[in-house]
Amino acid sequence: MTERDMISWTDRLRAAGLRVTSRRLALLEALDAHPHASVDEVFQHTAALVPSLTKQAVYVSLDDFVASGLIRRLDGSPARYETRTADNHHHLICDDCGKIIDVDCAVGEAPCLIPGHAEGFNIRVAEVVYRGQCPECAALAIAS
Repeated sequence: MTERDMISWTDRLRAAGLRVTSRRLALLEALDAHPHASVDEVFQHTAALVPSLTKQAVYVSLDDFVASGLIRRLDGSPARYETRTADNHHHLICDDCGKIIDVDCAVGEAPCLIPGHAEGFNIRVAEVVYRGQCPECAALAIAS
């Protein structure tokens, strides 16, 4: 557990300049419990806890969290979100079932990859996505 993991969501929201609300706390706790969740999944996990929650409110809150660095957005269809932001990790994605697994960066520091031509950019993060077939889907493919 890192020092960042030990800081409450209340403190992180305040440090990011965001107001602490029960909706925001519920959304962040749902993302902690369900890494790589889509907007629909986050909505499903929090709707019972926040009766007035709308899907639009989830979109707005997640965008605010991404902009403030509280969460990370994984581009795709659908986009996925995670609370693991303190490092420069990558992802394994199964093309068959959609499972996403975190993979630590080979070098460990952000950015762990530097482009041959950075064109003057100050690189903060290098995102790598490994796509393929997970062991469960490979076993199903062999069995069928």
